Amino acid sequence: MSLLEKLSRDQLQETKNKNRFKVNVIRGLKSELQNAEIAKKSSLTPEEETAVLQREIKRRREALADYEKSGREELLQQLKEELSILEEYLPEQLSEGELRSLINQAIEDTGASSPGDAGRVMGKIMPRVKGQADGKRVKELVEEILS
Repeated sequence: MSLLEKLSRDQLQETKNKNRFKVNVIRGLKSELQNAEIAKKSSLTPEEETAVLQREIKRRREALADYEKSGREELLQQLKEELSILEEYLPEQLSEGELRSLINQAIEDTGASSPGDAGRVMGKIMPRVKGQADGKRVKELVEEILS
């Protein structure tokens, strides 16, 4: 089942449950997915759907930092709720141990030995973990392991 189909099913269910907030978040994500399909002029692959979802999550995380700085508590809470709803649709995330194992393998494959080699390791690891781990988290672990 594609993400768009799952969202449509969940939207119907939440409409029946009269959960307007969740329906609005789902509608927004569906709209972004449909816009991406229109731009591509064909259906999205599951990887492309995940990329759109991750882009929407990233936008909200960036806005979250701005709202925290400005002290906008009511918007901050709303944004946190939106994030939790969107994160439900992400593919299963890699655990810390699995991620460290993949990073160590990438370090071994690239022959990286210093923090200056982090770019090569990131180039090797990111295609493997796309959609299953946050890039910022991966970068932090790579730098930690290399230092």
